[in-house]
Amino acid sequence: QVQLVESGGTSVQTGGSLRLSCAVSGRALKNYYSGWFRQPPGKEREAVAAMSAGGGSTFYADFAQGRFTISRDNAKNTLYLQMNTLTPDDTAMYYCAASSIQHYGLLSPNRFNYRGQGTQVTVIS
Repeated sequence: QVQLVESGGTSVQTGGSLRLSCAVSGRALKNYYSGWFRQPPGKEREAVAAMSAGGGSTFYADFAQGRFTISRDNAKNTLYLQMNTLTPDDTAMYYCAASSIQHYGLLSPNRFNYRGQGTQVTVIS
């Protein structure tokens, strides 16, 4: 069983930066395809970024490319999402998630085996 707990969400001004963290317990995150997805208010969930199990490949949604960076610290068993140049459109609940099945590319949010409870990011204009 994999448990994921997100942190780092808060309110930030437009143009600001945030780093989200996802602490994982129960299994070694390095053995899982892992990523972040978000759900803006009143909208569907959407994939943000993901990383292959080996960490050799990363994948980003078009809106995240160039602004967001996904990374992982294997020693801490923690997944991160660095977000820069934030806009009000980035306001959402952000979730980290993991899949025991390997994928290439962004995985639909509904196909992950495990996910956390989410952390709220609000970007103020």
